Amino acid sequence: MHHFNEVFIEILILLAVSLAVIAVARKLRQPESIALVLVGLLLGTVNIPVLESAETYITQSNVFQAIIISLFLPVLLGDATLKMPFSHLREQSRPVIALALGGTLLSFLFVMLGSYYLIGLPLVVAFTFAALMSATDPISVISIFRSLGVSEKMVTTMEGESLLNDGIAVVLFQISTVYLLTYISMGWLGFGSGILLFLQFAVGGIAVGGILGFLFSRLIKYYDDYPLEIAFSMLLFFSCYFIGEHLEVSGVIAVVTGGLVFGNYGKRIGMSPTTSQNINTFWDVITLIANSLIFLMIGLEIRNISFADKWGIIVLAIVIVLVARTLALFISLFRSKDFSTPAKWVLNWGGLKGSLSIALALSLPVGFEGRETILVLTFSVVLFSLIIQGLTIKPLITKLGLIPNTASVSEQEKHSEHH
Repeated sequence: MHHFNEVFIEILILLAVSLAVIAVARKLRQPESIALVLVGLLLGTVNIPVLESAETYITQSNVFQAIIISLFLPVLLGDATLKMPFSHLREQSRPVIALALGGTLLSFLFVMLGSYYLIGLPLVVAFTFAALMSATDPISVISIFRSLGVSEKMVTTMEGESLLNDGIAVVLFQISTVYLLTYISMGWLGFGSGILLFLQFAVGGIAVGGILGFLFSRLIKYYDDYPLEIAFSMLLFFSCYFIGEHLEVSGVIAVVTGGLVFGNYGKRIGMSPTTSQNINTFWDVITLIANSLIFLMIGLEIRNISFADKWGIIVLAIVIVLVARTLALFISLFRSKDFSTPAKWVLNWGGLKGSLSIALALSLPVGFEGRETILVLTFSVVLFSLIIQGLTIKPLITKLGLIPNTASVSEQEKHSEHH
């Protein structure tokens, strides 16, 4: 008991550090996720005795790694879906679906093939790494978009893509870590079984989330009590996840669907403006804590990962992920007239990797084949993504003239200003 008290005190210190970093980053108007990663890296490379037990517990405990997924995923995805207006998604449905389905699967395929043939990773490891790289997490990019006044069309497309491809990425990750070896041994029959399993996960998750989202939306109609309705929203997200997983469908897709129904239908029929504002504020706080801990974990885990003799494959992995994203986006939006070429380049460069990829990588069992290689490559790509792409997206937007009221305003931004 005494040991656990010490660990929780140290985790509390880590949380205090992360919140202090966020507070400073916001004062300086800098992307907080990048600041957290850099501080986490510093903590991970410097030996601080008071934090040693917490670092060991966070980075090496099987129990902690197991709850990363079950605790953080429903929180991160639930918060995002709750605030996504379905009308915006419907207006941008073509580019969102093209990127979230076609783009995600193409990117996954390109990364898997590149990792297998160019880096030489075993098939299961290549499949798992590709699944981790399928998710995008453009939180800091979206805040930059909004601060610069980039069109709502681009913001919605990027948010919608991230929201939907998270579910696909997690399904692919689950298939790679649990079922892939069995299906490989079955040959083409196994390939067909994998496709059916993917559809079962996706359709089943949509059904579970849709039913629970509807039921909870009807429930809050009878109350105007925001503390209770906040508790209902929490119960909804975790119910979607755990019931979905229990029924062997995608808990993540269930959370996304349930959150969309609750945040749109439920908000329309059962939430007062006060309740809506308080629910959003509550989940802002919870997501802030979850993201701060995940980004700090990136740095803390560095101490337990050996980068020796891996710099070649790290650079190759970064190039493969960047090329895969570029090819997938331009192929997916090839027929689309919604965005100009400069806008597509910004959407491409803004597809950052982030907290979901890290959370999934950290959740891999210690005995999983190639876990250390996956962690090295995933952390490296995420760090490059957050620091290099995150810090250069603003100059790129300015350079390409995508800010309203500049000399070169693109067609879609004019349309956005008109509306």
